[in-house]
Amino acid sequence: MFGAFERKVAFRYLRARKGERFVSVIAGFSLVGIALGVATLIIVMSVMNGFRQELLGRILGLNGHLGIHAAGPGGLRDYDDIAERVRQLAGVASATPLVEGQVLLTSEAGGATGGLARGIKPEDLRARPLLAGNIRAGSLDAFQGEDAILVGTRLAQKLGLRIGDKVTLVSPQGRATVIGTVPRLRAYTVVAMFEAGMNEYDSSYVFLPLPAAQLYFQMRDAASQIEVFVQDPDNVRAVTREITQALSPTPVRVLDWQAANSSFFAAVQVERNVMFLILTLIIIVAAFNIVSSLIMLVKDKGRDIAILRTMGATSGAVMRIFLLCGTSIGVLGTAIGFGLGLVFCLNIEHIRQFLQSLTGTQLFSPEVYFLTRLPAVVDPSEVTQVVLMGLGLSLLATLYPSWRAARTDPVEALRNE
Repeated sequence: MFGAFERKVAFRYLRARKGERFVSVIAGFSLVGIALGVATLIIVMSVMNGFRQELLGRILGLNGHLGIHAAGPGGLRDYDDIAERVRQLAGVASATPLVEGQVLLTSEAGGATGGLARGIKPEDLRARPLLAGNIRAGSLDAFQGEDAILVGTRLAQKLGLRIGDKVTLVSPQGRATVIGTVPRLRAYTVVAMFEAGMNEYDSSYVFLPLPAAQLYFQMRDAASQIEVFVQDPDNVRAVTREITQALSPTPVRVLDWQAANSSFFAAVQVERNVMFLILTLIIIVAAFNIVSSLIMLVKDKGRDIAILRTMGATSGAVMRIFLLCGTSIGVLGTAIGFGLGLVFCLNIEHIRQFLQSLTGTQLFSPEVYFLTRLPAVVDPSEVTQVVLMGLGLSLLATLYPSWRAARTDPVEALRNE
């Protein structure tokens, strides 16, 4: 498309000479703008993807893809039978009976905080990688009997707990006595600590063996819910319909993760789309810089264009020269932004920790962002879309200045000199 003559002249115009520094500076700012726009867009989209994926993985990893609840009070009486029937359905990976309830947690050190206590069978707990694979202290071998409890690392820090310490659970549902209603409380021994990586879970969730939770919450031979994991979380609605049909006419309520967290993930998606639109403006502004720099270059090279035309250069050749000038800035800027964005995404956690140690401030608070580390997941299709957009806008930005250069009248240009 571009001949040797056009390439030589175009690259000569891109090199600044004495008296031409201003045009070269504008072209440099255009290149930097394109590079920063592409890099920032790749980084932000990757972080948003990682944020959504990490949240989805941790929320579903601990709470399951759907829950089967009793339609009335008293919980699910025949929970083992229901769980077994659900496990036989196609698309179901596991079904786990649970007992859960809100509690107040207190320690001997004097700390107190609200939390969620969950009762689960020890074998079901060991089958959950998010918990069993992230034990930071103690051992799950001691997670049995009526005295054991598993707590999160942040909760342990908050209450000053260590392995072997006692933590007291106080239930808001009191126990009726002859002197009135008194709080129901019991002390449990900390046998292990987990770190799921999500602040809400690590600071407020505790786990008890299922029989101990049934005894504490006064739900003998019953479960609060059956937590179900499916093989394809995106296809959870179809599995929900199958479970509802399979358990009919048993009075149960089935609530899947899409219904329970729809507003939260919708907000993340909206934020992601808005960030994409805002950061695209950086590339558009840089493209306008290319337009302005090329227009100034055409004006500055009016005499050169006239000489080239009188020496036999066609208007198409002149147009290709300036197209090559603009697209060179866009291609080089996009390539630099692409490389910078990928390098940043691959090392984003190390960069965050370095900046935190340099500034002495916490840049990614787990209490605000829910996660304990900054995630980044690079989507090849999104990166391709960003790169093509950068190249496309750069090419569009060169069309008008190049067309204007090709339309330059040699006689009029030489007369104005």
